This record gives sequence, structure tokens and C-alpha cells, in this order.
Amino acid sequence: MPNRLTVIGEAARSDRECELRGQVCRIGRRMYGRGLVVSREGNLSARLDPERILITPAGACKGRLRANDLLVVDLNGAVVSGAGRPSSELQMHLLYYGLRPEVRAVCHAHPPTATGFAAAGRALEEAILPEVVVELGRIPLAPYGTPGTWELCAGLEPLAKTYDAILLANHGVVTCGQDLESAYQRLEIVE
Repeated sequence: MPNRLTVIGEAARSDRECELRGQVCRIGRRMYGRGLVVSREGNLSARLDPERILITPAGACKGRLRANDLLVVDLNGAVVSGAGRPSSELQMHLLYYGLRPEVRAVCHAHPPTATGFAAAGRALEEAILPEVVVELGRIPLAPYGTPGTWELCAGLEPLAKTYDAILLANHGVVTCGQDLESAYQRLEIVE
């Protein structure tokens, strides 16, 4: 049974925030159920408003997320609400939101096939499947950067300005979209 402070805190959240929290949890379960992430891998975020984003916490299994697990951070990465630490990939999410005002959601995962291409140093640039070409065009490969660092962001930045799906060398995939569903669907399309 929730305590009184939990109920008050939840009541103070906007309907939009409550809806986004539920969506992040549902998409996290889908990512986990499809094998796009395992254990505590991957992360998701959604823009709450021009100044704040909702993001998954560090070290949380995406298949077991609860709405109260999520954190709200400002565009400088400071935690505004929630307990714990935001995802170690917070800087990558903030990069997208800073570069592209139209982006409302970001998904990062380690889907096996796409990550295999990324580990082999191969972008997905050939028109193999028409559905992929129509939805995403080419899917470039960002150079390796240590996860969770500005080094990763520096290699990603020139590509993130243009592409909605990018392979991360030796790491995985990042996608973005105008909402969580489109960012997630792009992740599935890449895989």
C-alpha cells in the first residue's frame, strides 16, 4: 500500500508525465521481451517539456521498470525529481534533445544483429530491405566512444543532427523520434 507521501507526489504529476511514465515502462518491457536489451542494459527517455526529460535510472532492468523508478532531469543533467542516478548514457540523450528540438524520445539498446554489425565496424548503408530505406534511409556507424562519456557524444554528434537511427561502434544502437513509439519502432526496424 502506498504511503501518504507517495500518493501526494503522484497526484502532483501532470497527466502528461503520468502517461509518459507508463509509456517508458511499456516500451522498456517490449525492448526486454524482444531481446533488444538484457539484464540492466539500454535506456530510454522522453521529453516532458522544453526544460525537462524523463529518463530510466542507471542499473535498472528495462523489463521490470515501474513508473516511480524513472527520474526527471533538466537539460543540464541535474536530477529534478526521482531517487537514484539517471542512466549512464544521459549525455547521449541530452545531445539529441539539444541538437534537435523536434526529438521527443530516445531509445538506446544492444540488439544482437545490429550490434554485431556495429562490432564488425559495418554501417547499414546498403538498400537491402525497402522498408528500412523508406523509414530510415542509411544507418551510419558512429566511431567508438567509451559508453557514458563525452567521447561517445563527440563521435555521435555529427550524425545525430541528421539520422534517426545510428549504430554505435562496438556498442549498440540509438534511435530517436517524435514520440516513444516511433523511436522504439525505429529500433525494431534497425534490428
